[in-house]
Amino acid sequence: MQENDDRQVLSLSQRLGLPDLLCRMLASRGIDAAHAEAYLDPKLRDLLIDPSLMTDMDKATARLAKAIIEDEPIAVFGDYDVDGATSSSLLIRYWRACGRDMQFYIPDRTKEGYGPNDAAFQKLHDDGYKLLITVDCGTMAHDVLANAKARGQEVIVADHHQTGGGLPDCFALINPRRADDESGLGHLAAVGVTFMVLVGLNRRLRQQGFFAGRDEPDLTHLLDLVALGTVCDVVPLEGVNRAFVRQGLSIMQQGRNLGVQALGKVARAEGVWGTYQLGFQLGPRVNAGGRVGQAEIGTRLLITESSDEATGFAARLDDFNTQRRSIESDVQDAAMRKVEKMLETGNALPPYILQGGDGWHAGVIGIVAGRLKDKYNRPCFVIAFDDTGLGKGSARSVSSVDVGKLVAGAVDEKLIEGGGGHAMAAGVTLHRDQLPGFEAYLGEALGTMALDAPRQLRLDASLTPQAANRELWEMMQQVGPFGAGNPEPRIVLPAVKVVNQSVVGDGHVRCILAGEGGGRLKAMAFASVPEEVRMLLQTTRGLVHIAGFLRADDWNGRRDVQFMVHDAAPA
Repeated sequence: MQENDDRQVLSLSQRLGLPDLLCRMLASRGIDAAHAEAYLDPKLRDLLIDPSLMTDMDKATARLAKAIIEDEPIAVFGDYDVDGATSSSLLIRYWRACGRDMQFYIPDRTKEGYGPNDAAFQKLHDDGYKLLITVDCGTMAHDVLANAKARGQEVIVADHHQTGGGLPDCFALINPRRADDESGLGHLAAVGVTFMVLVGLNRRLRQQGFFAGRDEPDLTHLLDLVALGTVCDVVPLEGVNRAFVRQGLSIMQQGRNLGVQALGKVARAEGVWGTYQLGFQLGPRVNAGGRVGQAEIGTRLLITESSDEATGFAARLDDFNTQRRSIESDVQDAAMRKVEKMLETGNALPPYILQGGDGWHAGVIGIVAGRLKDKYNRPCFVIAFDDTGLGKGSARSVSSVDVGKLVAGAVDEKLIEGGGGHAMAAGVTLHRDQLPGFEAYLGEALGTMALDAPRQLRLDASLTPQAANRELWEMMQQVGPFGAGNPEPRIVLPAVKVVNQSVVGDGHVRCILAGEGGGRLKAMAFASVPEEVRMLLQTTRGLVHIAGFLRADDWNGRRDVQFMVHDAAPA
C-alpha cells in the first residue's frame, strides 16, 4: 500500500470534509490541505500563464496576426500522430473562426518520415505558401528550415521536442524545452503549445481591433482537441495540463466536434468519457491513419463540419486500426522472439533493448517499442530497415530515462542521421552500419542501471468487492484526470474467490470476484496482462489477491463498474 502521513490525511479530511480514501489518494500524490481544493477543481483561468513568457511568442503572434488581418496564404505542417493532428486542427479551426483559410500538410510516415522535408516545403512554396507554421515537429529540422529561409519562406515552429545541435534558423521557435525559455511549460504536449499560441494571437488581434464588428473566437470550444492531444501524447497531467484535460472533457461531452463524436461511435466509447476513452479508444484510431493508412485523414476528421464526412472518415480510420493491429502483431512477435532467444542463451539483457528488422512496417514500431518496454522494463528502440539499409526507429522509455535527451545526444555526436523526441518517446533515423556505434553509446550512457529488481505496485486502496461500486468510482474521479504523472488509482482486492471464469476474444479472461461478505464484482484481464496472471484466474480454486483498476461500465446505458485486473497472486 502507498504509505501516507496520517496527519496529512487527517488535515485533508478535517479541512475539506472528504472521505478517508479520497484524502489518502491526495496525500499519496503530494497534495496538502492548502492546495487540495485547487487540485480537485483545476481552472484554466488560474493555471494559464501569460503566453508572452514563452520565448519568441510575441514575435510569432505579431507575424500571425498580420497574416490574418491581411488574409495572407498560410499553411500548417503537422506531424502524423494525434498530437500533430489535434495541433493542426486547432489552428485550422481558429483560422476559420476568423473568416480565413489555412492549408495543411501532413507527411506520409513511410515515404517522407517524421518532420519537415525539403520536397514538401518546396511544393508549398510553389503553391504560394511563403508563411508556414510547423506543429509537433521542426525543432530538429535544421537543414530543411535553413533551405526554406533561403527560398524566402518564413517558418514558425510550435513544438515540444528536445532540442539538439543548436536551434534551427527559422522565423520563430516556440518550444518550452529550449534552454532560453523560462515559462516552466516543458510538460506541455505540442497541442498545448499550439493553444498557447492561439491565446497570445487572440489577445493581439483583439488589441489591434480585428474583432470590431465580428465575433471573437471562443478558445474554450477548442479544448476538446487540446485534451485529446494531451492525453494521447502521454505528457504529465500536472499544472495547466490538468485543466486542459478536465475542461476539454466537458467540452467533448457537449458534442461540438462532429469528427470526435463519429470516432466515439465507431470505437463504441460508451457513457461519460474520460482519459481511458481518449487514450485507448479514440487516440489509436486517429493514429492509425498515419501508421498504416492516409496520414491526413485524422486531421480531416477533426476539422470537418459535415456529419456525412465525419462518419466516413471515422469508418476509414476504424478500418485502418484493424489493419494496424494485424501488422503490429506480426512485428511484435518477431521482435519478442529475438529478445527471448537472447535470454535463452543465458545472456543478461543490457539496460536497453534495441531490435530491428528488414521490411518491418514503420507505422507500428512505436507501439511495439511500447510493448517491449512494458514487458522488459527498459528503454526500447525498434527499427525498421528498408532495402537500402536506412532505418526508421521509434523509442519508448521508462520513467527514469529521458529518451529524448538520449537521442538528442546521439544526434549531437553524429552517431545517427537524425532524431528527436521527449522524455518518454522519441524517433531515430540511422544507417545499418551506424548500429554498433549507437548501441555502444546507449550502453555507456545508461551504464548499469538497476532495471531488473522486482517492480513495486503502488496501491491506493484495499477494498472488498462489495465496496467497489459505482459511487466509489465516481468519488475517485475527483482526483483525475488520470494519466502520465497522475496514475489511475490501483486497488487491491484481498483474498477473493474467482468464479465463473471464461476466456473471451483473443486471450482475454472474464470472471467474477466474490468476497467473503457476499459482494460480487465483474472483472476482466486483457491479453496484455501477463499470461501467468490470466492462467491463475482460469485455474485457481483457492483465494487470490487481485490488483487492478476500477472502471465504469456504461455498456447499453447501464451505470455499473467492472474491475480491470493488472496483477494477481495466491492468497
